[in-house]
Amino acid sequence: MTIADIGYGKQFEGWYDRIFQDDAATRATVEALAGFHPDPALGTLELGVGTGRIALPLSHRVGPVTGVDSSQEMLAALEKKADRGQVVAELGDIRTYRGDRRYGLVYCVCSTLALILDPEGQREAVARAAEHLRPGGRLLIETHNRPGIVAQHEGLTRTTMFVPYPEPNTGIQMHATLLMDNQVWHVSTVWFESDGTHRVGTETVRLLTPDEVDDHARAAGLRPEGRYSDWQRTDYAPEAGLFVASYTKPA
Repeated sequence: MTIADIGYGKQFEGWYDRIFQDDAATRATVEALAGFHPDPALGTLELGVGTGRIALPLSHRVGPVTGVDSSQEMLAALEKKADRGQVVAELGDIRTYRGDRRYGLVYCVCSTLALILDPEGQREAVARAAEHLRPGGRLLIETHNRPGIVAQHEGLTRTTMFVPYPEPNTGIQMHATLLMDNQVWHVSTVWFESDGTHRVGTETVRLLTPDEVDDHARAAGLRPEGRYSDWQRTDYAPEAGLFVASYTKPA
């Protein structure tokens, strides 16, 4: 099986968990996923598990979580935190991964789906997710919302945003460019440490809309269930920077 890794883990190795911290947003995601779960006894699969930011605490709510990722660096970071939860990690490409069991809940969060840069690859990833669902199971996808990201640019092709962090003199600065008729978003992230040092990472994503993900899910035999602007199930709004979509597999 071919595992195509885009190098995300290599770029963000050692500081990914500084950007995506164990904060209120992480806890809200974990609580929501647990609440969406049809039956924890049926198992849980994360596509794009990364360093286990979500899977590790979620395992305390729903039991062991299987996590798939194409980055050896991310999985190495997850292994160092193995004592914080029950996650069975597997190296794999979410477009081609085929495990040997089915699950009650499959989820793909933190815009992992958008890191696949072609529509066909995104469709394949949703199809693989559907294959791993038990009848009656649920798929949850959280990703960048194209119209919301475009709105954040306020009519500009390029924009810069700064986000301060709770630690004094730390934060991230994001230099973002919209490409290919606003379908592709290129972002360079600069992490500033309080000691004056910094790190730089770059990512390119293909922005999605809920309608596109719905189409991929229907093609995979799933039923669209809901679309939201956050994990509190707020109704979807085009201006939101992210969206959460839920799907069920017919029993």
